[in-house]
Amino acid sequence: MAMSASLHLKQSQSLVMTPQLMQSIQLLQMTHVELNQFIEQEVQKNPLLEITTGDGPSVPIGDDAPDTSSEPALAPRGEGDWFEAGNTGQAERLTKELDANFEPEFDTDQAERRPDSPELIGQWKSMPGGQGEDGGDFDMDDFAAAGVSLREFVSQQLPFAVTNAADRLIAQHLVDLLDDSGYVLPEFDAVAERVGRPVADVERVLSVLQTLEPAGIFARSLSECLAIQLRQKNRLDPAMSAFVTNLELLARRDFQALKKLCGVDEDDLLDMLAEIRRLDPKPGSGFLRSASETIVPDIVVSPASDGGWNVELNPDTLPRVLVNQSYYAEVSRHAPRDSADQAFLSECMQNANWLTRSLDQRARTILKVATEIVRRQDGFLRLGVDGLKPLNLKTVADAIKMHESTVSRVTSNKFMMTPRGVYELKYFFTVSISSAEGGDGHSAEAVRNRIRSMINEETADTVLSDDDIVDILKSAGIDIARRTVAKYRDAMNISSSVQRRREKKAMARIAS
Repeated sequence: MAMSASLHLKQSQSLVMTPQLMQSIQLLQMTHVELNQFIEQEVQKNPLLEITTGDGPSVPIGDDAPDTSSEPALAPRGEGDWFEAGNTGQAERLTKELDANFEPEFDTDQAERRPDSPELIGQWKSMPGGQGEDGGDFDMDDFAAAGVSLREFVSQQLPFAVTNAADRLIAQHLVDLLDDSGYVLPEFDAVAERVGRPVADVERVLSVLQTLEPAGIFARSLSECLAIQLRQKNRLDPAMSAFVTNLELLARRDFQALKKLCGVDEDDLLDMLAEIRRLDPKPGSGFLRSASETIVPDIVVSPASDGGWNVELNPDTLPRVLVNQSYYAEVSRHAPRDSADQAFLSECMQNANWLTRSLDQRARTILKVATEIVRRQDGFLRLGVDGLKPLNLKTVADAIKMHESTVSRVTSNKFMMTPRGVYELKYFFTVSISSAEGGDGHSAEAVRNRIRSMINEETADTVLSDDDIVDILKSAGIDIARRTVAKYRDAMNISSSVQRRREKKAMARIAS
């Protein structure tokens, strides 16, 4: 057969991941903080984009956005301005009413100043939160003393505890190794190498630092932290030393082995346990820490007047972006046709329109997914965790006619504020546990909550075994295996029935 070149025309369909499509997918799974950072970067690159504040009237974005400039209109000068020539009488009246006497009312050498003096008022207005030109409210927190951190508190004690200059250098390096709980990282070799001193000197300085306040700081482990506190109370006898050295036996509730190691009877062991419980395992936790990040919900759910639920997007998390059409028209008029400037403007306009449409589509998708979740988890909003129903991504995706991957991206790092608290959207997706009566399944989270509630209501004489919990749940219509109960109990960090019985009896003895 002869070889020859030929030309064939073939028509086919394929999904092409353009850069804009990939960015749309990334926008969907961004948190509102990441989204704001992305928009700020786009605004810096695109002169046609503007970020508006929420003070003015809301402006639709996307295809519904009006083709108007975001610049505010200026009122004609002279209309309503009291300082104009035609309003001199009004200006004179305001001048008389206002306190325009700026001459000093007191001697500059006078020690005491009136609280309403111009200087103090000026200082107050210049402070953040003062009623200055911006009209902000006065905030007493501006005058409150700042909290003291753990490292600052310890550093104030160093001159009295460590007098040698070389030892003080070691001490300062050890202070830098303190964590928020008051423990020190065992990096003594690195500290010794950094200051050029032997490790023995580092350990000697550490023993001095362990005498500082709060009691128990500069410990390398929990056992050492408790031992330091007991030593300062003069209670670290051989029996107590053996007790704090074998805390793993206490965690396992193996009181028989503890009595043998400490050489004490049951009453003495209970007294030692009560004394240990009065110690502070994290002595540095009471000092100033870095501020925790506040979760801002993306969706707000509130009761409706008809008995249902109102599902709304949180306006604080919605970016407000406008396309400056007036600026585009003005610059396009002066830019030569078919020039690089005109091409740049067209590209900026295309990107700006794409961004506004993508933000609008993102908001609609989040609202659609959240509305479906609220509709299916109505029992949770009314009854709590016990009313949580089994739910998966496919059920929500089929209901709103979207792909599972889209629902997964929407529910990632998005939070919903409900009358029962703030929850991540993924919290409402739980596996199903079959019903013993053949009806609807039960949510795994609701079953875990029932197990936790039953164990919390136990007493020393009514401790439930895993088999007892299985029987109680089956009588309530929940078909669950014993190994599943044990798995849920371990995941909630709940000990076995034998260990719980030992602990409750010990606590009862201590309380009595």
